[in-house]
Amino acid sequence: MSNYSDQFLKQTPLAVLGVLRDLQKGQVPVRISWPGGQFISKILDVNTDALTIDFGSQEYENKAVQRAGKITIAAETHGAKVEFTVAQLSSGDYQSLPAFTTPLPASLWFIQRREYFRISAPLYPAYFCKARMPDKSLLRFRLFDLSLGGMGALLEGNAPESLKEGQRFTQIELDMAAWGQFYFDAQLISISERTVVDGKNETVTTPRLSFRFLNVNPAVERELQRIIFSLEREAHERANKVR
Repeated sequence: MSNYSDQFLKQTPLAVLGVLRDLQKGQVPVRISWPGGQFISKILDVNTDALTIDFGSQEYENKAVQRAGKITIAAETHGAKVEFTVAQLSSGDYQSLPAFTTPLPASLWFIQRREYFRISAPLYPAYFCKARMPDKSLLRFRLFDLSLGGMGALLEGNAPESLKEGQRFTQIELDMAAWGQFYFDAQLISISERTVVDGKNETVTTPRLSFRFLNVNPAVERELQRIIFSLEREAHERANKVR
């Protein structure tokens, strides 16, 4: 979490309370994660004294999270990503049903979608991706740009007829060379075209794909943030050399 810019950090009790109340009112699913496990829940109540979260569906997970320390709670809305940590979740009750309770967090990260910084991928080295189509055929494409929320890609050839906007892909492989390999569940948001004029003054059109990442865990997201910052720094260094 420390890799996020401080401009996205909410630290006043009123601001923290406001964000969490919006999640509660919207019945937004929240991911409870700790070393060794995670589950999906929802916020039942929040006030200046405490945050109350519903029990998970599995009893062993409910017991395990109570033994854990430094628990990460994250939520994705249409407009923003929210993430914060708590030291402990204690067993309590809410309206006569079992629930977790914890003091209101002192701060949280609130990153609006429009503030997801997007960096263009370098031409060299090129980073390539692989995805399995529903018919098990392999789809190959090159990374075009990258953000915490998703990526843009260029196809190596024509788009298959079976490729449709809205399709979901499981475990897309992103090979970032020295950075390592990453695997994402993602949804194809749009199919468009990228048109450029090459050195021969000829127009070249390439299918462009836009993906939204699904269910990226905090550890991978922090690594992505580190890569994005590094690529941004390298881009600035190249631009300064040109000047």
